[in-house]
Amino acid sequence: MNWYLDVLKKYAVFTGRARRQEYWMFFLFNFIALVVVAVIDMAIGTYPLLYAIYALAVFLPSLGVAVRRLHDTGRSGWWLLIGLVPLVGGIILLVFLASEGNQTDNSYGANPKLAAAY
Repeated sequence: MNWYLDVLKKYAVFTGRARRQEYWMFFLFNFIALVVVAVIDMAIGTYPLLYAIYALAVFLPSLGVAVRRLHDTGRSGWWLLIGLVPLVGGIILLVFLASEGNQTDNSYGANPKLAAAY
């Protein structure tokens, strides 16, 4: 749960690097939260009101952690736009987000895996 809250604390931070674990744990908790909010929203009959509010609330943190994840692999955050390319764009972006980060410092900062070890 800390991975989710840490990303929310960095609400609109687009600098630095994010580990794979940070990104995918946020993705998992966010997905679970979206499903729970959608179920509650449907149960009280206001769908998609609460769902849309939650999705808008986590849009910037989601974007920020994805940009930081791309920075960890040595790519610019602008690579997120490749997801807009039909068919192959999403697959390429998924590969980039799942790839291991640079083991050394890069132009976006120090290796977050080493920083977490200390």
